[in-house]
Amino acid sequence: MSKLSHLDAKGAAHMVDVSAKPVTAREATAEATIILSTEAFAAVSEGKAPKGDVLAVARIAGIMAAKKVPDLIPLCHPLAIAKAAVEIEPDAARRAFRIQATVATSGQTGVEMEALTAASVAALAFYDMIKAVDKSAVIETVRLLAKSGGKSGDYKVPAAPAPIKPSAVKVRAKPSALMGEVAAPRARAQGGDVERRREAFRAFMTSRRLRPTLWAKQAGVPSGEILGFLTGHSRGFSREVAEKLARAARAQIDDMFA
Repeated sequence: MSKLSHLDAKGAAHMVDVSAKPVTAREATAEATIILSTEAFAAVSEGKAPKGDVLAVARIAGIMAAKKVPDLIPLCHPLAIAKAAVEIEPDAARRAFRIQATVATSGQTGVEMEALTAASVAALAFYDMIKAVDKSAVIETVRLLAKSGGKSGDYKVPAAPAPIKPSAVKVRAKPSALMGEVAAPRARAQGGDVERRREAFRAFMTSRRLRPTLWAKQAGVPSGEILGFLTGHSRGFSREVAEKLARAARAQIDDMFA
């Protein structure tokens, strides 16, 4: 095991001397995820959270936090940060938002802690903005995704295993009935049938790694169409919307609800 650099010869914690290190370009990216209730996810997605623009506040909080790391983490060096960016993407299948922070500098030590702190504080600010709606929101998976520069070289988090692809063979006893499922469900449709289609739609998005905002943009439909169905605010899609979504996903309409 290598010696811990933050301990001196006597085992006492100290700030590492980096004065002899060369100045190099360094960058790090970290993430955090916040999982919400159905109500809170819909409120944030539709811009109706009681406190206002949740995403904007979380983004600014993360950027500010990246610049305050030496005040928060005792042994971190003050750095001249050249870049601090926070991006937030919805994950409708999990009723979650994924926060990704990237920090860059030219210096003698890395910016991993700045990126991790930015992602963490952005998630905390996000929670503060929605706690009136959902006190049970969960912040998880705060981790370093990638870093570059410095003596230790580059790092990238190992890729997750690819999802198992569903069988290409689909057996349907009554294919004609499936076509009716695409449009907004009829009044007599059973609630369980709607939920079955909703779960199948979630599974389809997960297997294809589709993000609702980007998918909707590619299909030329409002993202609220997808988010509304996933969160239970709508019972289905019109024929036109379903066709556009299937075309953008390079799939058949049947595939989205199988």
